[in-house]
Amino acid sequence: MKKRNKLKILNDPIYGFITIPNELIFDLIEHRYFQRLRRITQMGLSYLVYPGAHHTRFHHALGCMHLMQNAIRVLRFKDIEISDKEEEALLIAILLHDIGHGPFSHAMEHSIVHGISHEAISLMFMEEINKEFEDKLDLAIKIFKGEYHRNFLHQLISSQLDMDRLDYLKRDSFYTGVAEGNINSERLITMLSVVNDELVVEEKGIYSVEKFLLARRLMYWQVYLHKTGLVAEQLLIRVLKRAKELVEGGKKLAGSKNLVFFLENKITAENFTPKILDTFATLDDYDIITAMKEWTSCDDFVLRTLSRMIINRDLLKIKIKKKAFSEEKLDKLTKNYADLNEISMEEASYFIFSGSIANQAYHQNKQNINILYKSKKIVDVVKATDQFNLKALSKPVTKYFMCYPK
Repeated sequence: MKKRNKLKILNDPIYGFITIPNELIFDLIEHRYFQRLRRITQMGLSYLVYPGAHHTRFHHALGCMHLMQNAIRVLRFKDIEISDKEEEALLIAILLHDIGHGPFSHAMEHSIVHGISHEAISLMFMEEINKEFEDKLDLAIKIFKGEYHRNFLHQLISSQLDMDRLDYLKRDSFYTGVAEGNINSERLITMLSVVNDELVVEEKGIYSVEKFLLARRLMYWQVYLHKTGLVAEQLLIRVLKRAKELVEGGKKLAGSKNLVFFLENKITAENFTPKILDTFATLDDYDIITAMKEWTSCDDFVLRTLSRMIINRDLLKIKIKKKAFSEEKLDKLTKNYADLNEISMEEASYFIFSGSIANQAYHQNKQNINILYKSKKIVDVVKATDQFNLKALSKPVTKYFMCYPK
């Protein structure tokens, strides 16, 4: 039998050629759990705002792996010892860091399953794959969980300047066409070093860090928290909530077998078994889109109308301001809509609701980004910079929104 070549090269529109370094990584990419990421968009329903934003979690995971390869090469060049085993573990951990995302990424995180984050599901996937691969992922899982004795390895996967952020900002900026997010990830990686087991950025990289934090702030307001994307995401959450409510009341709804399973059962962290994980692994964006297309003609006013809004991109109106909206205003709009459509106040509340959004580009008290001076002094980036706006970027800004029918 002809042996398959597993040392492939992939072409990425952002970094050019990405090399798959060994057979184990190739086999992980080929695994059905990982291939599912091809069918999950990186940015949920943001393509309703930015038509180019159809890139997937699969794209992003490979990009992160490529950046990790670069980071390992840079750190080794600076005489920081990273063994071959640690290198492989880092590549596996960053490759699989998002494998637990459900359909439409963050929008569905608390709709299909309850009280369990995508990070926890990612870890469950990694542990299941580890059984199949005869414990070859042991070290990767240890680093992913932050239990390995070399802390900087975990920081490369999860921190305020990790490979995840360096890829998604650049990638999302590219696919949305929003130039403000285009960071210089190559330069940031070249400036990385390690002191006392902590990741640091060399002094000459400070401007790249400033640009990175500013890009993060702007991408949140302009892209991730864009008002139209926000409405679409809120509607999607309510579509699933209503569908679940109807199914619990005994109504039969069209949908794939595995989506219906999650609508019929309340899945929490306590009952999330390996068998349920396997069912979860069959869900992707297509299940949700297909179900919503069916639901546009169902006899329930709420589910039908919400589904049509998303499918036809005829969304609710949204107002955003610095102060919370009054309950009186919400009640008045809800009552008017209920009377107009001859539905209950509870049903009308699916179309009139408020909430808040927050943007904080940098957390000063959480895994700081530290600058290493030539004098060997280490200082937090906010104190090291001469830019006053970085202090502002480390303060959370909260805004309030209200959605209502046109």
